[in-house]
Amino acid sequence: MPLIRSIGRWTLTALVVNTIVGSSIFGLPSELTRLLGRASPIAMLVAAGIVSLIVACMAEVASQFSETGGQYLYVRSAFGGFAGLQVGWFWILASIGGGAGCANLFVQYLGSIWHPATQPGVRIAIITLIITVPAVANYFGVRSGANLSTTLTVAKLLPLVLLIVLGLVYFNSRPQLISAVEFTHPGSAAWLRALLLLTFAYSGFENAMAPGAEVKDPRRTMPFALVTGLIGCAILYALVQFVAVATIGTKASEYPLAETASVLFSHGGLFIAVAVMMSTYGWLAGDILLSPRIVYSFAETGDAPHFLARIHSGFHTPAIALFVYAALTWMLAVTGTFLWVAAIAAASSLILYIGVCASLIRLRKLAPNRDAFRVPFGPTLAIIAICISLALISALDVRQVLLMSVTALLATANWWWAKHHAAGQQQASEMVTATPPSESISGQPKIL
Repeated sequence: MPLIRSIGRWTLTALVVNTIVGSSIFGLPSELTRLLGRASPIAMLVAAGIVSLIVACMAEVASQFSETGGQYLYVRSAFGGFAGLQVGWFWILASIGGGAGCANLFVQYLGSIWHPATQPGVRIAIITLIITVPAVANYFGVRSGANLSTTLTVAKLLPLVLLIVLGLVYFNSRPQLISAVEFTHPGSAAWLRALLLLTFAYSGFENAMAPGAEVKDPRRTMPFALVTGLIGCAILYALVQFVAVATIGTKASEYPLAETASVLFSHGGLFIAVAVMMSTYGWLAGDILLSPRIVYSFAETGDAPHFLARIHSGFHTPAIALFVYAALTWMLAVTGTFLWVAAIAAASSLILYIGVCASLIRLRKLAPNRDAFRVPFGPTLAIIAICISLALISALDVRQVLLMSVTALLATANWWWAKHHAAGQQQASEMVTATPPSESISGQPKIL
């Protein structure tokens, strides 16, 4: 059964925005203000410029594929199964950990409004519900899953847009000038630290490339969605940071957006709690739409048991992969074991970026005349992006490096299994082919 191409350019753009805007927008303003003061909104735009190099490379590579699998498929096609599985395992573990983390964050903020939510039994029931709803929606078709994700994306953006509008009105009544000294005073170390944090904050757009076989005209739709989504998020991030600094200044604050909302209107804490819940649930819904397609792609290429690649005959969705992924996310969420997986999320995005940028260079050599979206100076941009990603990896701590090593070992074990499984199947096929029609494999006459 084929997958159905029903994701258009604006739906995919909404998915890109949904995968970028999660919980980080609510936690970053505090650290950015501490590092850069009133220059922090500019850092949002500078970081977007850096990430745009990676987005440009991904846009070119993604435009060459119409199948499901995203970065796993790109790297596998360029460098083989071993490299593809390394990228695929980092990607899928980070996605599961992110989904489980969002489910727990949702319950945490719900508990600040409705205290019974934090009780063990109620907590498990809520996590079960918020994971089941998008899983069921996606089971009935990619269109229904995408519509749910788009609706939640709009819902998560509305509180932030309201905060921006009220903040700009507030600033207009109390305008403040900023001097050039405020850009240079923090120093290069503070700027580098801020840009490192923001590079991670812009990650997530790569997840939206997973359902390639369900995207209409992927050659044009994927580059459009990546570029448009990144520009929209950059503007949103910069304005949120600007409003926070313009409203409460540069004083130390653990919850700057909550304080900003409290200044602009009453019940600011409740407003931000609801905004965080909408943002995290929107991300979770998008993840349950996108990430099961990685599991499906594993199976479709022979790197996972084939039953995971089965397509529902009526709804044309990878139903088994979907529910397996949702069950793993639920298990990590309710047990709290997602924390070790979440610790490698930032590192995982860097591995993906390096793999995709290297794939651009490799694919240009393998298929120089392929009909695709071409980025000017693509190989040069890819090399720059790889160098930036390697520099960011060097800033990881020892625990993250150890967890990355464990993930690499799991991917290697998967590659070994897939290689031997494929060899066994080929051997069995050759034996069947070599057996005379009148005899069984054992050599005994068939009973007619």
